[in-house]
Amino acid sequence: MEKKESSVLSVPEDTSSGAGEIVPFPQTKRGLTSRHVQLMAIAGSIGTGLFVGIGSYLRDAGPLSLLLGFMVWGCLMILPVNLSVGEMAAYLPIRGSIFELAARFIDPAFGFAMGWVYFYAGVMLVCTEYASVATVMQYWDTGVNPAVWVAMALVVCTALNLLAVKWYGESEFIMASTKVLLLIGLVLLTFITMVGGNPKHDAYGFRNWKDGVMYEYYTDGVTGRFLGFFSVMVYAAFSVAGPDLPALAAAEIQNPRVTIPRVVRMTFWRIVGFYVFGVLAVGIICNPHDPRLISALNSGSAGSAASPWVIGIENLGISGLPDLINLLILLSGWSCGNAYLYSSSRTLYSLARDGQAPKFLLKCTQSGIPIYCVTTVSLLSCITFLVASNSSVEVFYWFVDLTTIGFVLTYTGMACVFLAWYRAMKAQGIDRKSFVPWASPWQPYSAIMAVFIGCVTAIFNGFSVFKPFSVQGFITSYFGLAFWVVMFAFWKIYHRSSFVNVATADLYTGKAEVDEECKIWEEGGYEERRKEELANMSFIKRSWERMW
Repeated sequence: MEKKESSVLSVPEDTSSGAGEIVPFPQTKRGLTSRHVQLMAIAGSIGTGLFVGIGSYLRDAGPLSLLLGFMVWGCLMILPVNLSVGEMAAYLPIRGSIFELAARFIDPAFGFAMGWVYFYAGVMLVCTEYASVATVMQYWDTGVNPAVWVAMALVVCTALNLLAVKWYGESEFIMASTKVLLLIGLVLLTFITMVGGNPKHDAYGFRNWKDGVMYEYYTDGVTGRFLGFFSVMVYAAFSVAGPDLPALAAAEIQNPRVTIPRVVRMTFWRIVGFYVFGVLAVGIICNPHDPRLISALNSGSAGSAASPWVIGIENLGISGLPDLINLLILLSGWSCGNAYLYSSSRTLYSLARDGQAPKFLLKCTQSGIPIYCVTTVSLLSCITFLVASNSSVEVFYWFVDLTTIGFVLTYTGMACVFLAWYRAMKAQGIDRKSFVPWASPWQPYSAIMAVFIGCVTAIFNGFSVFKPFSVQGFITSYFGLAFWVVMFAFWKIYHRSSFVNVATADLYTGKAEVDEECKIWEEGGYEERRKEELANMSFIKRSWERMW
């Protein structure tokens, strides 16, 4: 098959010095191992959503609606997108990732809009997590302006992202491990206490499910119960992430054609497993009608004061845990903000490589850090200082809404790109299963399902803002959709871009370079060296490494 020209602007790999000498242009480097990427994806998905904001949905929708909303979003949206992205990124783990592929297979304007919407969503999520840090810190001290805690989180995350990517990966691995252990501990605690292992020796089981499990929300009857479930699904769209981080890190992953399929397969089950068991446990340990929960939510209390986990634990007579849980929730928010500062800065770098953002953003340090991209994201995240003049809880929920629509559009776009990729191979007479290093299962039907679920969620995510009409709610719920339309129209009109004919879509540009780059792992005895490294580790470290 003849190699075709890329449909996106290319950026030269070398630049000329003042003396006319050609010197290498610094780029991002492959410094992330499988365990780094696994924990990055989990870290990016298990933020404060499962700890700080979930109490209001337990109260409004009920424990069964809570469980079903997360299960449906995880299985019908996150799984298909995860598999779709994994297949494409394993074949072409290039700088530019999914956004460059969108330009190749659909339309350069689609790739431009998708990249900028994801960048916006990533920045909003960074702001969300910084706001959550301020919210949690107020549990201990309400006398300090929350802007101080935002500044603390911003400085630490920026510093970690300016280190070599290997050390960023190590820091994220440690913080993500902490939140994983927190969630596992809370689920185990729930199981032990529900069978009677608590100071009151109360085997309460599913007692908190007896007062009804699907509550009416916004309206009455069956429609109200469905809207309660749908509101949880929209919240799950904010809380459960995953497919984006491996895709954005594709150009910095070691042995990508082996690592990426392994990561996307395992990450999905771990994310959904954590969330399904987590939301099931929170509905067991805390009664949705608990007066303390309702009072805390109505008063806008911060941190673990409004956490159904803490309220349920204290009701069982277990003391001493609120401070510890609040500390670990703090690390969860910090870790998630750290992960999305990374991903949004790499998105900006990818846009600059494709000529869709200013060229100065291509500047990388010798250790492979796109320094101006990281700095730009950090400066934009300073809008979180709104907490200085507003309630940190209120600002947190503003950013939740702004983030949700951005991620829904991004994941829907990723599924659309896969369908175009699938059609391009079919139109060009290519046997997909022999063409790619790893062919994802259930395609194209699972990707079609993801597009349908994503479109419905994007259109109706703000259903509750219309009656009574809320200007602020309408803006935060639908700003991302308007932003996508504006960015698509701008690139389409300004550059007169055309939709790509799948029969001539570019499936090859970049593959030769990646093939050459991957020889060090695929032909250099990498797996044998890795086995030797594991054999020389202590039992505990070796077990932890193999787990990921």
